[in-house]
Amino acid sequence: MTLECAPTAAVLIIGDEILSGRTADTNTGTIARFLGALGIDLKEVRVVGDVEDEIVAALNALRVRYTYVFTTGGIGPTHDDITADAVAKAFGVGIDYHPEALAILAARIKPEDFNAMRRRMARIPLGASLVKNGVSAAPGFQIENVFVMAGVPKIMQAMLEDIAPGLRRGRVVRAVTISASIGEGTIAAALASLQGQYPAVAIGSYPHYRDGGYGVQLVARGRDAAEVEKVAQAVEEIVRNAGAKPTRHSS
Repeated sequence: MTLECAPTAAVLIIGDEILSGRTADTNTGTIARFLGALGIDLKEVRVVGDVEDEIVAALNALRVRYTYVFTTGGIGPTHDDITADAVAKAFGVGIDYHPEALAILAARIKPEDFNAMRRRMARIPLGASLVKNGVSAAPGFQIENVFVMAGVPKIMQAMLEDIAPGLRRGRVVRAVTISASIGEGTIAAALASLQGQYPAVAIGSYPHYRDGGYGVQLVARGRDAAEVEKVAQAVEEIVRNAGAKPTRHSS
């Protein structure tokens, strides 16, 4: 459900290590929370391996559909770090050593250690601007509406901090979570009816099974705080009418 016209975003996670299960993706959650705090709606997440054509295809599909695209992974010094080349290919531009990026790396890396592979981290698509990295210095970059960041979570977070001031923002989504020890099927029809009455507020139902019984968390999300509160109260009434006790968790 679209809550309201707002800037939109997609995340493109790049790396064979994510697809193989060797590395758990934590960046998506971090980016989602970052965007939510700015009122930007994260609409899609894709994961692709270290294959240039797949990166190009995914990036070209996402960048025309959403306000922003954030990529993570594949901008290090090794042979399988091919994201910068793939981004250049997607935009139809060349790629070369960026003077500022070279200077940043040279100031951080000893001359005897600044080999050809480490210099690869200064290769930036033509026309792109640098995204600062306060952790390890090696920069990410922005080209049009695409932000290319490192896959290492701490470094990626530092890059987000540099990106934030330049992003267009929307009204922040408000959310109220209500939990109850009840099967969601018991209240599904009533929730569907309520959703029809309040199309601007998204009502989510998330079931669980623990302590030998069924339970559910019901989340009302929207940009109008007063309307979200109305929906939350109506959800609580639905739960009570079904014979269960609602417990509210505001967020």
